[in-house]
Amino acid sequence: MSEWELPDRPVIGILHPGAMGAAIGSALKPRAGAVIWAAADRSQATSKRAELADLVAVPDVAELARRAHVVISICPPGAAREVAEQVAAAVEGQPRRPLYVDANAVSPATVSGMAELFPDDGLVDGAVIGPPAWERGTTVLWLSGPHAPLVEALFAGTPFGARHLGPELGRASALKACFALQSKALSAIWLALDEAARALDVDEALREELARTGVDYPARLGAASRVAKEKGWRWVAEMEEAADTLLAAGVPDGFSRAAAEMYRRA
Repeated sequence: MSEWELPDRPVIGILHPGAMGAAIGSALKPRAGAVIWAAADRSQATSKRAELADLVAVPDVAELARRAHVVISICPPGAAREVAEQVAAAVEGQPRRPLYVDANAVSPATVSGMAELFPDDGLVDGAVIGPPAWERGTTVLWLSGPHAPLVEALFAGTPFGARHLGPELGRASALKACFALQSKALSAIWLALDEAARALDVDEALREELARTGVDYPARLGAASRVAKEKGWRWVAEMEEAADTLLAAGVPDGFSRAAAEMYRRA
């Protein structure tokens, strides 16, 4: 067996089982010998999610990295590099290293930087589009990199419809950044519009005009405000990574940077 061939029932490590990570871990249980997670310094809520998904706890990230054949990182984008460094440090000099799947909403440049931590194409770029999947048809895991087909096969038949974009590392993250413009940056426009209208004392007139033109402003603003309060802390870094992606493509990046600031305020 070559280094990047997987056994029939590989050990899979999830870092970390938030709502999405728990769903991924649960989805992979039928394909895995074990699905493990690192319990050190995790919250009670994380522990409960892992318990409900029937994942196996190991002491820490280092132990997970040494035991797993595949490590899937699904964490807040701002922590993606740190998690990758922890795994790489744990397996440095080891005869067997895990295939590392970065499934975080980061820029292609960030992915390229992390790839340097995992020699011999040991990193697969991933991007989840959709909610935590407990049934098929809601969510796609996009993959790219030389060994993306290995991970795609691992997810065959699971609620996560895995698809690969070819051997070029960073394409999955690029897709996620472009998708985030409409899924997150557009929502932030409603927050900015409301804040500006109130500061300029035209909010009542704006509501009248929007209603006259058929726009349900309270519903749009309410939805944007709810998701900002619930997930804005996580979306700040995602919007900044998306902005870096746009800038590298020669596209104005102000949309995403403004969205990051609105979510930071929320």
